[in-house]
Amino acid sequence: MNHLSIDELLEELRRRRWVVYIFGPREEPEVCAAVFQWDTCADVLVLRGEERASAFRVTTVADTDVFQPALVSWQYHSTADWTLRAVLTIPPPGDAAAPIQLLQPHPDCVIPMEARQPVTILPANGAKADNQGDP
Repeated sequence: MNHLSIDELLEELRRRRWVVYIFGPREEPEVCAAVFQWDTCADVLVLRGEERASAFRVTTVADTDVFQPALVSWQYHSTADWTLRAVLTIPPPGDAAAPIQLLQPHPDCVIPMEARQPVTILPANGAKADNQGDP
């Protein structure tokens, strides 16, 4: 991944109050993800490199694992920059143009449990990053 462009991308998401997850070593992340939680759903961005990214909207209830969605109401797969543009421009939930059709998620919407450690979480509120390594 081009760290400068990815860092800028992550900062823009945080500015817009997304929570950012960096999976793997922070200097060389394997996967970066970001989540914006609405009242009843979440928008999720998964970056696997500059040329491979996915975004989707998933309904959330108690204990929903947004990184392993069973169904999504919208999904987009392209380069990092185009995927970011797409996820930041979908209509908010409740809007007449908001996606509501349920779809099977593409395999790139999933981040396997074994790929989620170590993780650094950059909270939306700009609080100190939470480094969670293996216990």
